[in-house]
Amino acid sequence: MNRSEAKNLIERYFRQLTDGCGNDDCDNELCASCSRFRRLDKNAAAVRALELCKLNARLCHLTTSLTESELQALDLKEDFSGGGRFVVFNKFEENDSVQTFRMEPLPLVHFVPDVHFLTENTICMIISVCEEEDDYSALIRVVGRVFSNANALTQSFRKNEAECSEPIGGASGRPGGALEVTVDIDSVRRVYERLRAIDQAESALFNALVSLAPNMELDLEYLDVYETNPDYLNIFVILMENDNLHSPEYLDMALPQLCKAMSKLPLAALTRLCKLWSGYEVQHIRRIMETFQQLITYTVVSREYDGEHLVNEDETVVAACKCLKVIFYASMVGGDVDMEHNDDDSGDAADSDELTLHELLGEERLYKKAPPVDLLEKELGVRPIDCRKPLIPFEDFVNESLNDVVEMDKDFTFFKVDAETKFSFQTCPFVLSVFTKNQGLYYDNRIRMYSERRLNALYGTAQGEQPSPYLKLKVRRDHIIDDALVRLEMISMENPSDLKKQLFVEFEGEQGVDEGGVSKEFFQLVLEEIFNPDIGMFTYDKDTGLFWFNSSSLENEAQYTLVGIVLGLAIYNNCILDVHFPMVVYRKLMGKRGTFHDLPDSHPVLYQSLKELLDYSGDVEADMALTFQISHADLFGSPVTHDLKEDAQDIPVSKENRQEFVDLYADYILNTSVERQFQAFKKGFLMVTSESPMKYLFRPEEVELLICGSRKLDFEALEKTVEYDGGYSKDTQIVKDFWETLHSFGEEQKRLFLQFTTGTDRAPVGGLGKLKMIIAKNGSDSDRLPTSHTCFNALLLPEYSSKEKLRERLLKAITYAKGFGML
Repeated sequence: MNRSEAKNLIERYFRQLTDGCGNDDCDNELCASCSRFRRLDKNAAAVRALELCKLNARLCHLTTSLTESELQALDLKEDFSGGGRFVVFNKFEENDSVQTFRMEPLPLVHFVPDVHFLTENTICMIISVCEEEDDYSALIRVVGRVFSNANALTQSFRKNEAECSEPIGGASGRPGGALEVTVDIDSVRRVYERLRAIDQAESALFNALVSLAPNMELDLEYLDVYETNPDYLNIFVILMENDNLHSPEYLDMALPQLCKAMSKLPLAALTRLCKLWSGYEVQHIRRIMETFQQLITYTVVSREYDGEHLVNEDETVVAACKCLKVIFYASMVGGDVDMEHNDDDSGDAADSDELTLHELLGEERLYKKAPPVDLLEKELGVRPIDCRKPLIPFEDFVNESLNDVVEMDKDFTFFKVDAETKFSFQTCPFVLSVFTKNQGLYYDNRIRMYSERRLNALYGTAQGEQPSPYLKLKVRRDHIIDDALVRLEMISMENPSDLKKQLFVEFEGEQGVDEGGVSKEFFQLVLEEIFNPDIGMFTYDKDTGLFWFNSSSLENEAQYTLVGIVLGLAIYNNCILDVHFPMVVYRKLMGKRGTFHDLPDSHPVLYQSLKELLDYSGDVEADMALTFQISHADLFGSPVTHDLKEDAQDIPVSKENRQEFVDLYADYILNTSVERQFQAFKKGFLMVTSESPMKYLFRPEEVELLICGSRKLDFEALEKTVEYDGGYSKDTQIVKDFWETLHSFGEEQKRLFLQFTTGTDRAPVGGLGKLKMIIAKNGSDSDRLPTSHTCFNALLLPEYSSKEKLRERLLKAITYAKGFGML
């Protein structure tokens, strides 16, 4: 049977199912004229017609009985049917008073107006007819009508009742609850694939969306349509499956309007949408993510922003970021999530019923202890720190084009003060780079410092005293631990709020005035002492190059508290530290307990042993001979036993309980054994950072960058951003010689140069390209060494007579430099 015959046959089955054969005594249960036939709507009949054609089911002759007078009213030559639905094409039967004629249905285009919602089979039938007749007008009409009508699209591409019976996350019992979306996603994707090859259909989809989206926005904002019809969410599910949403014509008008409508969805709808998308395969969820990202990028690069026209006020960018948030959480929900192992946050500062000075001065909105709660995060019960491996890497959500135009000083104000009326990108921190978020943290820290200074002056006036507006530390270089940590201990006990003042360090007997550089050296020297293995506060792993808390340390909790204060002060004062902790330390600081999955970084040898135990296919109990009692070495190398559970020595590790053994072992190593030391350390850290938005804005990996900077040094990027002073420029010969010399240095020499110039051998957050460094002329040719102002990242370079002399003088300066006041 050729295509034309198949089409005619399907149409005849369709008419048989909708209008019958005209025989009142018909016994064909597949015919509408049969008394036992169950009536079908147009769409169901179209689907059934295809099935009957495949089965070669019984087909009645379509007949109608006409009297002689009725027959005379027909113009057979014109092949006309008085009903407008049939054409008489052949005489079938004849008797004295009645003539019966065989009938055929008119082409499919004549009943397209009866299609009020779509199914995959309906679309396929229409496309088949349109292809045969080489006329797609019927398809364009039905696609345009259904896709521009919210009610029609809500009813389209439905799953059957059995597929829709299971709820997602449990039915809530109220409209808009956590009910499963009723769209047949696979069917929708196949339909879009068929339509993608038809240019006219794509144009119809675009025009329909332009017409539909504004009405959806109004429905959601003013009519609460989702509350009365949760299936309204189906519209967004269907529309977001269009692969062409990222194309230029959509980016200009249709997609922005769709995003604005989606951003008006209530929390319950966004939660359902997030759970649905979390079950998608990675390529599908990534496609949706990239659609929103492209809209943000396209909008940002095609418009200009300034102090009066902020990107925060761009409705398209804001709406796209809100939509991107749904995908961000979907990526986490569908990834590797650890909802357990949360710390009780006992180290957090407790709330007080007493009014603070900030509240008395009307500043409580700016200095409230916690940022606004993300309602979607709360509804889903998942935080970024809970997800070890999302479906899409966290880094892919960062939009660099957006980061280039965000003005963080104003965004910070919106975040802290005008959250009810202004949009802040810090409510969508996933879209911001670490460098941009660090700018927000910097403004937060600086404003706190100024506030503490102002309150200090107010308090001093009231008391008739002149307290210092700074956190001043005067230390001796040879007794830096005794001087600094004792002083910090006194402050933490007597007046912890002083820790939030700007740090001002002075080395006794040295001329350096602390504009930032003295503090950098102070932190570096303190850490060298603290992490000295001879002190015994931390253990050092030569293989990983990382430090871990010494569970057998003889130092008291106060010492660890002071170490935490030092790390907090470094972040608060924007100083980079040479600290080597495993990532689990930062996860624990952010509120998660260590688990087996943290061991590869912190205790790789132990991890490998436990992994082999889990993977062992033999008789674990007989071959391993392990019990739930473990042993480790104390501070003096003597073995110490520990019971992981009661009667541990009598409980053998078997194939059935080995996972429990591994979990308990990891919990002991990472949590229980160092509980005393770590909680003291965390307490000190939170003394400085408890009111900071850091925990809200940053993930553990990013907190490590804040504290330690980056070890990746791109001096090419530094060369592009450096500034010159005193008569030097990038074309000056000595400057050219300097960069050639610096690029020829080895890795260690480059780090020494960075230490000499900036006070640290690490790149700041964002890389060396973000370092504001100055190279200034320091006189003509001489034998003097190059000098630096680490407070301002400034290199003072004499104009040496040769490249060889430049190299010799520079190497000597960076190799032997230490302290301030060196000539």
